[in-house]
Amino acid sequence: MENKVSASVSPQLLKDWLHDGGEIALLDVREHGQFGESHLFYGVPLPFSRLELDIARLVPRRGTRCVVYDCGSPASHDVARRAATQLAKLGWSNVSVLEGGTRAWKAAGYALFAGVNLPSKTFGELAEHAYGTPRISADDLAQCIGRGERVVVLDGRPVSEFRKMNIPTALCCPNGELPYRVKSIVPDDTTPIVVNCAGRTRSIIGAQTLINLGVRNPVYALENGTQGWYLGDHRLEHGGTRAYAPDSGSTALRDNAHQLAARFGAEVVDAATVRQWAGQQDRTLYLCDVRTAEEFAQGSLPGAQHTPGGQLMQAFDQYVGTRGARLVLVDSDGVRAPTVASWLRQMGHEAYVLKDGCASGLSLEPSAALQAPALAPVGAAEVARLVAGKAALLIDLRGSMEFRKLHIAGARWSIRPRLRHDLQDARGAVVVIADDATAAAWAVETEWPARLERPRLLEGNVAAWRDAGLDVASSADTPPDADCIDFLFFVHDRHDGNKEAARRYLAWETGLVAQLDEKEIAAFHLPAPEHAHGE
Repeated sequence: MENKVSASVSPQLLKDWLHDGGEIALLDVREHGQFGESHLFYGVPLPFSRLELDIARLVPRRGTRCVVYDCGSPASHDVARRAATQLAKLGWSNVSVLEGGTRAWKAAGYALFAGVNLPSKTFGELAEHAYGTPRISADDLAQCIGRGERVVVLDGRPVSEFRKMNIPTALCCPNGELPYRVKSIVPDDTTPIVVNCAGRTRSIIGAQTLINLGVRNPVYALENGTQGWYLGDHRLEHGGTRAYAPDSGSTALRDNAHQLAARFGAEVVDAATVRQWAGQQDRTLYLCDVRTAEEFAQGSLPGAQHTPGGQLMQAFDQYVGTRGARLVLVDSDGVRAPTVASWLRQMGHEAYVLKDGCASGLSLEPSAALQAPALAPVGAAEVARLVAGKAALLIDLRGSMEFRKLHIAGARWSIRPRLRHDLQDARGAVVVIADDATAAAWAVETEWPARLERPRLLEGNVAAWRDAGLDVASSADTPPDADCIDFLFFVHDRHDGNKEAARRYLAWETGLVAQLDEKEIAAFHLPAPEHAHGE
């Protein structure tokens, strides 16, 4: 029997659902740029253009209470209703649509938020207040480095972000790796340690992680991260490669990590318990491997997803779509998983640590990937012949910024939410250009007009066309900004020399807490400031 989409839910009912203690997946099915401009605090980004690619990972239990939403205006192309219908067809059996979308939510008196990873970043601001995390200004750190003083700067971001820009002398050590690596990087107890990120959150959480673990060194968060450094007119490095050594792991803080996890209620559970949980039909379970990508690639537990510890804390909504679910964290050292679990508990999540981690023998059934019928390929030479004879239309489904950088001359940019609209005048053969064949196949599967033949997919993308010596083009304003719904323009150039954008971003980040209501604040479980440092 086919699943149905239930009636729309009002903003008031959704607000009750979000705080009733039950599991719920609140899915914003607009594109990335639209999400980042204005969304609900607990909204999980699941763009319609990636719906089938990410839903099984984000919301693995198909009976989960799901609410999808868009902006509620005609400009949304009714994407929430279309996404809900598709989810029901795919087997998600409890899907509702927020009546009136974000416009109705705001009209009901509830807040909308700009930016991304809101709960995690808001938590960082609250954590700084609760713990009184020590901080150092960019000017003071620059003076320390300039005088040659002994200080270790650890950048808590992933390697890809570190390479973009870093503080001079800094070493890349993502926050999830800090508990496992810091004793090898800084073997003594006296050298000051400064943790930085690009803004605020990971600087605060990284520094406080070391403090919570009982590291005796003086530990500081770099105030406002690399942006604060740049705003202070200090030089940043680019293309950095300094990082911890692969063999730098240390279990010296294992006991401290387990004590920390226990302090915040992150229990250790065995494989038998987790297997039992996996069999429950009314609860969702995520098995999260918090180690590095290299370790995960060498082998993990069946059914685990890779969720690097620092990013799981920083960008929780990119890995977990169900609020109120169980999370079981896995490592191979007994240090990283309990430390990350201690933070997830304070963020309000039901996090546990798997006993014996990767050596536990646990094996769960992984979520099956959803597959659409593949598009037939066509080579660049054949496409060129069709285009020369005006016998084919080229539709480019890559990102809007990629299209601006380079596209096939004469190609038309589109995106799944508006694909059917963009094809309303199309006639004859169509060739699709895409950097993700699966996403393109799903767009065609659900959005292709019945009157048109099924399109073919250009082999080798734009690169194959260019390499064949065929005409390519670029454009600074095509598609126009208003159509680039997949790109977030909100302070997007804050790391590229725009100081005003950096100032706006930092003001946004420090202003997050003031936008929360009492229920949203109460959902976090941080210690009161007077108890933040334990017994």
